[in-house]
Amino acid sequence: MTERRGFATRIGVILATAGSAVGLGNVWRFPYVTGQNGGATFILIYIGCLLLLGVPGMLSEFIIGRRGQSNAARAYHNFSGSRLWRLVGHLGILTSTIILGFYAVVAGWCLQYLFASIVGSLSGDAQYVADYFTSFSTNPWKPCLWGVAFVLLTHFVIVRGVQRGIERTSKILMPLLILLMLVIVVASCSLPGAWQGVTFLFKPDFSHLNHHVMLDALGQAFFSLSLGTACLCTYASYFSRDTHLLRAASQIAFIDLGIAILSGLMIFPAVFAVGVEPSQGPSLIFVTLPNVFQQAFSTVPLLGRIIAILFYALLVFAALTSTISMHEIGTAYFTEELHLPRSRSAWILTTVCSVLAILCSLSVGAVESISVLGQSLLDFCDNLTAKFMLPLGGLLTSIFIGWFANQRDVREEFTNRGTVARGLFPVYQLAVRFIVPVLIVLVFLHQFELL
Repeated sequence: MTERRGFATRIGVILATAGSAVGLGNVWRFPYVTGQNGGATFILIYIGCLLLLGVPGMLSEFIIGRRGQSNAARAYHNFSGSRLWRLVGHLGILTSTIILGFYAVVAGWCLQYLFASIVGSLSGDAQYVADYFTSFSTNPWKPCLWGVAFVLLTHFVIVRGVQRGIERTSKILMPLLILLMLVIVVASCSLPGAWQGVTFLFKPDFSHLNHHVMLDALGQAFFSLSLGTACLCTYASYFSRDTHLLRAASQIAFIDLGIAILSGLMIFPAVFAVGVEPSQGPSLIFVTLPNVFQQAFSTVPLLGRIIAILFYALLVFAALTSTISMHEIGTAYFTEELHLPRSRSAWILTTVCSVLAILCSLSVGAVESISVLGQSLLDFCDNLTAKFMLPLGGLLTSIFIGWFANQRDVREEFTNRGTVARGLFPVYQLAVRFIVPVLIVLVFLHQFELL
């Protein structure tokens, strides 16, 4: 087995780990969930959820990963000395593999829309754009092709290793992602009537505040940071011993929040400028926005096309930073547990996820018989991971760190062997023992619509 190499630079640690958290959940889900929950009021609650749930949750996975210095399953085993807790790592690996399979389908849609924007295939009225998405997503081979292409694109990065693949790519993609967002934000905010969208995003209206808003913010904080997938645990195994874990978690949460707010600034000013309802659901990205860009920049059609190209390019970049981290979880596991070369381990996961991506894509409409419990395979995988596997993984991790792990070892990792943040350890310990488990249970119940 080849020597295990970690991240080479501190900026590489932050950008790669932030990239694993920043994905379509920020650029796609955050704007429409914010729109459904009243804008600025939701954002304020979301910030509180990041502090109470997000940062302590990240720290727990960081502590396990860096202490274990190995793939997720072995890291839990090394920390606990028990094969029982190793199952939590296995759960994270299985969860991330399933997510990568169906996530690649949506990422493939982004690739198709980037291509369509470049060649001008998205030009038309609202009905044309809606029909375009239906026609494409139910096509028996095009979405499959784009989904597999995205898995292979991810594979190309993974086989190059942690430093030459993951770290180097993250150093390129994350700055590009932010740059593209800033360009679109400037263009969107310059539209007539755009200020109404900015106000919606930043001026709280507490008449919208209720328990549903709070639970949606809690769920967004949990899912947007990739908690429960073993991705943070795996990346932390590549951290150096002098990485300040609390600072890294705080910086990543800040970047996650910043990307989410920039997403809102890209979308809401344009949406308000053309009079579209800001609470549009998941169809916002693929059905509503192409027409919004055309209407908003109708006086300069070329600019509208350029903005659409930049927007779908940044969606591809955001998706890729996430799929890279999900692929690495399984690749690290096969490499270290089966003692295989990295390239062969990567091919195992690429093959499995490509097959799953094809089946999920076909289940959307081309082959309706590919269903589970009356749902398309894609929806089933999405619901299985989001409603059950992710919250369970996050809950078990917090319980393990708070109640079963050797607290001297936890404190040693949290404080970098007593050199940093010593006074904050009791605060973290209180959060991970009591606050985080309760909040994850609330996420669990909310996902099943029991709250």
